[in-house]
Amino acid sequence: MKVKAYVLVGVAAFLSLSAVPKDVRSGEGFSPGDLAPRIKSLGNESDFNFQNHSGRYTLLHFWAAYDGESRARNIKLSNEISKLSSGKIALCSVSFDENKFIFSETIRMDKLDETTQFHAGRLSESDIYDKYNLKKGFRNFLINGEGLIVATDVTPEELANLLH
Repeated sequence: MKVKAYVLVGVAAFLSLSAVPKDVRSGEGFSPGDLAPRIKSLGNESDFNFQNHSGRYTLLHFWAAYDGESRARNIKLSNEISKLSSGKIALCSVSFDENKFIFSETIRMDKLDETTQFHAGRLSESDIYDKYNLKKGFRNFLINGEGLIVATDVTPEELANLLH
């Protein structure tokens, strides 16, 4: 009789888990599988929610001119994305330089596309800082067309492989 009860409980558990709709997503967060947090009031755009329903990926990259490593990565990622099909991925690069002039001059000197670069201002005053867990440094997030984070801290070399 105990065996039947265990089997019945196991079957019930299996059925309840398999009945969860496939379109249920995890909440907002900063890890692969999480829904990318919305960014409000950034540059000329009033709202970034990263859901485009076209299958197009977005690479969200955070950097600052005073951080040499993140700045160099911004240039490399921008160059790599320009080589790829523009219909496949878009770059949204967010700078936390306090001074807007330094941001603008860095974009000019690095010969970056101004339409992909945005100025967020002081890092410590930004809600993006917490939403994307930037306490340990600048990062990037590859986000699919449904707004889900599929990878973090992507290198230019990994980017092409992740998109295929």
